[in-house]
Amino acid sequence: MGRRTLTDATIAGLKAKDKRYTVSDPKFVGLVVRVTPNGVKTFYALTRNPLGKQVWHCIGPTHIYSLDEARELARAAIREIRAGRDANGARSFQAVSDEWFERHVEKKGLRSGNQIKGYLRLHILPAWGSRDFESIRRNDVAKLMDHVEDNSGAAAADEVLKIAGGIFRWYATRHEDYASPVIHGMHRYSQKENSRERILNDDELRAVWKQAESNGSFGAFLRLLLLTSQRREKVAKIKWDDLSPDGRWVIATEAREKPNAGELVLPQAALDIIGAQPRLVGNPYVFPGRGNSAMRGFAKRKQSFFANLPNMPNWTLHDLRRTARSLMTRAGVSNDHAERVLGHVIGGVHGVYNRHEYSEEKAHALRALAGLIDNIVNPPADNVVALAL
Repeated sequence: MGRRTLTDATIAGLKAKDKRYTVSDPKFVGLVVRVTPNGVKTFYALTRNPLGKQVWHCIGPTHIYSLDEARELARAAIREIRAGRDANGARSFQAVSDEWFERHVEKKGLRSGNQIKGYLRLHILPAWGSRDFESIRRNDVAKLMDHVEDNSGAAAADEVLKIAGGIFRWYATRHEDYASPVIHGMHRYSQKENSRERILNDDELRAVWKQAESNGSFGAFLRLLLLTSQRREKVAKIKWDDLSPDGRWVIATEAREKPNAGELVLPQAALDIIGAQPRLVGNPYVFPGRGNSAMRGFAKRKQSFFANLPNMPNWTLHDLRRTARSLMTRAGVSNDHAERVLGHVIGGVHGVYNRHEYSEEKAHALRALAGLIDNIVNPPADNVVALAL
């Protein structure tokens, strides 16, 4: 790096690069700062044990420890490692979770990284961040899940359990005397009990559509979910550059992702909705969030939206996709073409050998879907005229 000194200010100014890199402390041999491509900066003590094996001991994130504190901790850790003892001692949940995130999530390039980071930031770290990692017991896990379930639902509580359980298991693989506090049976959400067959009937669809027309970007987002039948994440992350002048939407596909429809020619109703969205400078998304990100916070947005609807049974955003699929059948679209619009895998020999793109067939299916939705939300006037007697 060409730096003569290392200070808290210079550490804060270190920029992320395409590859992970380290910066050594000139005043303390063995202390380094590791910077990941995502901008995570962590102090490490680097030395060798009595057998000559190099040991990287994680001290913790630079936003928690100052440089002077890191030097003191590195000095103690190096002394223990060179003596052949375990240098870990008591570590905070924050320190362990940061190392887990770097080694497990970032190193493996998990697509769920941003979601995991969000659950850590919103639910887990506020409760346990400063706690001694090994002091967290089963009752602490249960209390946190109670809190998350009460405020965000059982599915969110289970996601917290999944992430925390992964961290606990990862830590257990490195410490033979440690046992995870998570056990079988702690889940709150039953997939079997909550398996869904819900679709919106015509009256419900009309009410949702009418409310969505006056609900800004989230309302436009809901209408586009129905008109395209695509997954929530795909619609939320439409970029302006994904759309061609002739109305084609090339659906972005990331690594290790479920198959999707690939490319769709959107019906005019969908294009009109997209064209009505404001285009923000510096944000590439049709449905922008904060900064340069895409729309988020679906649960809170839906809760606010639902409060203004007539009384109806609860529905999820995924139910709109299921509703759109049922409407395509009702509009006369073949099952094969409807399934390709949804991006479902076509099984058997037909799915393996048939490489036709079905572009026109999918476009026809979406036009038929849009036409049926229009007939439902804007039913034709009654042609019956009452005769005067």
